[in-house]
Order: sequence, then C-alpha cells, then structure tokens
Amino acid sequence: MSTSTASALPHSESAADVAPRRERMKVLASAVFGSALEWYDFYLYAQAAALIFNKIFFPSFDPLAGTLAAFGSYFVGFLARPVGGIVFGRYGDRVGRKKVLVITLLMMGVSTTAIGFLPSFLSIGIAAPILLTLCRVVQGLAAGAEYGASVVMSAEFAPPGRRGIYAALPALGVSLGIMLATAAFAVTGSLLSAAEFESWGWRVPFLLSILLIGAALAIRLRVSESPVFLALQKKKEIVKAPITELFTHARKPFFIAFGIRMAENSTAYIFQAWILTYLVQHGLSRSAGLNGVLIATTVSLLTIPLWGWASDKIGRKAVYMIGSVGIGLFTFPFFGIIDTLDPTLIALALVLMLSVFYQAMFASQGPLLTDLFDPRFRFTGIALARETTAIVAGGLAPFIATALLAAFPGQSWPISLYVIAMCVITTVALLMYREKRRDHDEVSST
Repeated sequence: MSTSTASALPHSESAADVAPRRERMKVLASAVFGSALEWYDFYLYAQAAALIFNKIFFPSFDPLAGTLAAFGSYFVGFLARPVGGIVFGRYGDRVGRKKVLVITLLMMGVSTTAIGFLPSFLSIGIAAPILLTLCRVVQGLAAGAEYGASVVMSAEFAPPGRRGIYAALPALGVSLGIMLATAAFAVTGSLLSAAEFESWGWRVPFLLSILLIGAALAIRLRVSESPVFLALQKKKEIVKAPITELFTHARKPFFIAFGIRMAENSTAYIFQAWILTYLVQHGLSRSAGLNGVLIATTVSLLTIPLWGWASDKIGRKAVYMIGSVGIGLFTFPFFGIIDTLDPTLIALALVLMLSVFYQAMFASQGPLLTDLFDPRFRFTGIALARETTAIVAGGLAPFIATALLAAFPGQSWPISLYVIAMCVITTVALLMYREKRRDHDEVSST
C-alpha cells in the first residue's frame, strides 16, 4: 500500500466517529435480525439434509448413502458462496454496503420458501433433487455476502474502542437464526407423527421464512449507508477492481483469514448440523438432538456479546485462540459424553462446545477480519476469504464426517482427529497474525 493511501485511510474511517447513536442502533438491529433470517434459511437446509432430505429427494439410496447425497446437494450451496462473495463483495466496495444487504435478504428468503413448495422425488422424479439443488445455489449466492455485509456495516458504524462488540453482533443474528431453525424443526417434529412429518410437516419451517422477510426487509431499507463508505466516496478513494487491490496489497492477510476460518467453519457444521445425524444413527431421538442444539444456541445469545466485549479488552487474537485450542482439547471428551446418549449430558457438552469454545472464535471473527482489511476492499476481502474457506471447511465437513462414520462404523475417533486437524491449522494462522486494532489507530490519528 502506498504511503499516501495509508495516511488517508484513518481519516476516511474516522467518519464512523460522528455517526448518530440512533443510526448505530438501526444498523445493529438490521445486522442482527437480517442475519437471523438469512441464517435461519441457510441452516434450515443443513438440518433438513441431516434429518429428512435423504427420504424426500433421494429415496433410492440406502439411509447412509442417502444422507451423503443430501449433504452433497447441501455442499453445492458452498460452491456458490465464493461466487456470491466475489460478485457482491465487489458490488459492496464499489456501490455500497446497504444495497447488498437488501438484495441478499430477498434472494435467501425467496429460495427458502420455494424449497417448502418443491414436489418430492416420488412425484416428479429426478427433477425434484435438481430443483432442490438450484434453490440451494441461490441460497449459497446470498450467503456468500450476507455475513460479510453485516459485519462491515456494524464495524464501520462502531464508536472508537467498541468495534469488537459491534462487529460480533451479526454473529448473534446467526445464532438466533440457528435457534429459530432448530426450534422450528423441534416443534414441528414434536407435534406431528413421524409419518406426518415426513409427508408434509418438514415443509412448515421452510414456508415460515416468507413471514419473516417483510420485517427484516423493513429494517434494512431504513438504515443509512456506512459512513466509512460515504467518506471513501467523498474522497474519491473507491477502487475500480477491489479483488486486484486485495491481492496486490493484502495477500498475507487474506491467507491468514483463510486459515483462521478452518476450525470455526468446519466445527460449526459438524456440531450444529451433522451431529444430529450421528445422534439419530446411534439411537437417540431426533427431538433430543434438536433440543440439545437448541439449548446450546440459546446460551450463545449470552456468550456472543461477552466474547465480543472481551475482544475489545484483551484482543481478538487472544479470544480466538481460546476457542481454537479449547475445541481441539475438548473434541475427544465431547464424543465420549455424546456416546452416553444421556440427553442432559449431551446438552451440557453442546453448550460447552458451541456456546463457549465455538463462539469465542465466531464472535471475535468479525472484528478480527475487519481489522485485517483496508476499507477500500474490506467487503471483498472478508467475503472472499470467508466463502472460499467455506468450501473446504464448512461445506465438506458434514460430508467428510459422514464418510468417516461409514468407513469406521460406530467410531468417533476419526472425526475427532479431523476436528483437531482443523484446529491446528487455525492455531498456526493465528500465530502468524500480528494484531492491529484499526479502530484504535484511527482514533489516535484524528
């Protein structure tokens, strides 16, 4: 980065200092509730893939192979996410953050509602899984920019010294979305018989998405554009090719971001979605597994802001390291507890894994990634780093875990080793990261 550009950046970003408090609250509400809807939709598919899609859209397979096929269609969404990150990241850095938030919200809501109306394989044959996969692609394109846009907006509206907690709050929306998705399946499954759930009940959580779009859209349409982006526009610092700028000036930050995502993203999908497959195949009821994830996700609504606050006090790197090392050390004991099939112990294990260790990473990830990238190509950097990692981490994780379970029936130790390997990669990336708190630098320069 040139000296002249570097000296201009703090003055551009200091525009966030003067954002009215009311506007900040609107932005945070948009980030939380909009992300909740987006990730309600995205995780709904993951849980349906674990619980029911093998029967509805892939009935010609045996149960385990059907689950692999269902997670295969689920993985297609991850292939689409980097495309969404590239397209909308560039759009967000050149045209504005707010517009991306509105577009991705509509894409996610419409595609999720459409899944609820899809005919089954028995009704229209191979067209059913094809249509399902197309809906998943649209979900993936939207998800490729949603979280990055929410983090960037929240961070760029944050007052000095509070970027950690502000940029952590979109993670609160993600947990709220997961909680709502899990609750929707848990309630529907408990009220209906197994036959009713398989026949039509699974559709209800998907159709509920349409009721949530209006409220979230109303909030997002009312927020202002990021003051940092407006300042960049005013100073004529908008770049024409954000991806070129990213790989010219920030190659190392990009690969650090890629590495720190490995443990966070893979463990998210193993312990929030795939674990349901493991529990059901080991004899636990579907509702018991869903209830355990629901309890853990509910507790996360408390731990996320606490970890975000801690990242402002002791640093993003320290908080992230607690999560990565904690998951690596706890993985073997976790599966030992899970294998007891005691619902209470399982819920406690999920709380420790998801609400404490995992959220230490996820809550501090937003501010850490924001600090890594220059605001001129920040959206592109965050979206592209997150979503390329999502293919090899989150997208493959349930598929790899299911394949390991098939190769080693009844054995959890290969899955534990896989999780530990992801944690090692993340820990090494963190050790390479020299923490720079851009919000503090901006304050000191003004």
